[in-house]
Amino acid sequence: MKRIGAHVSIAGGIENAPLNAAAIGARAFALFTKNQRQWQAAPLSSAQVERFRANMEAHAFQPQHLLPHDGYLINLGNPDPDAWQKSLHAFIDEMRRCQQLGLPLLNFHPGSHLRLISEETCLDRIGEALNRALDATEGVTAVIENTAGQGSNLGYKLEHLAELIDRVEDQTRIGVCIDTCHAFTAGYDLRTPEGYQHFFAQFERIVGYRHLKGMHLNDSKPDLGSRVDRHESLGKGKLGLSPFRCIVNDPHLEEIPLILETIDETLWPEEIRLLYSLIENKEETPPAVTP
Repeated sequence: MKRIGAHVSIAGGIENAPLNAAAIGARAFALFTKNQRQWQAAPLSSAQVERFRANMEAHAFQPQHLLPHDGYLINLGNPDPDAWQKSLHAFIDEMRRCQQLGLPLLNFHPGSHLRLISEETCLDRIGEALNRALDATEGVTAVIENTAGQGSNLGYKLEHLAELIDRVEDQTRIGVCIDTCHAFTAGYDLRTPEGYQHFFAQFERIVGYRHLKGMHLNDSKPDLGSRVDRHESLGKGKLGLSPFRCIVNDPHLEEIPLILETIDETLWPEEIRLLYSLIENKEETPPAVTP
């Protein structure tokens, strides 16, 4: 089964995320476990965790179909030792929050060298941070998201993802999330079925499907290879609908979270229905939207 959803709000409390996902007809969802633009947050209370899990169960969401995202301030490749340590501590806290909620995945952007160190050194710093974070936690897989390569961000090449995976000691707790907009603006042309197949043939050769834990489904405002990260609503950008038709009919992508981060959240129910309508096996239909 395809698990399609969106990155929903936690306004009013993290326990509201499953309710917000059910309201748009999602079978999976992403969320932040705290304010994504702040370094610190109050710990999750046992009551919040209990309500979150109750709402998950009430709407038939399974933990493996959630793709939490870490905060935007974290840079595990930071060249500055103090800033790197601050990012590492924040990342460990994010992993522990997922652990507390019973969620097995944490999606993150690899990091940036800030044009102060080499890509190789930056990858080493990210790898060291990942190993320390995994040693300090249990039960949560770190999921590297590919990037557009904007500025000094690493992760825009499949080889970067593979090199980071190779640096992780516990290979059972490292994975990858592919963002369609990021891949396209990084230079991978997904606009045709042939282009889609070529990209994932490279992905299997360089990274491996065994590491694919989720996807972000976004159209792109910028052109191919622009190295600019600007999402667009499905079918309204430079990608068009072809790659999304390929995704929902790809047997390699069963039972992993397929998450919309498109720019108009009022369209998410419509976009979820659209994606399910593109599935050639019409036995699979989207769940009803919760009133």
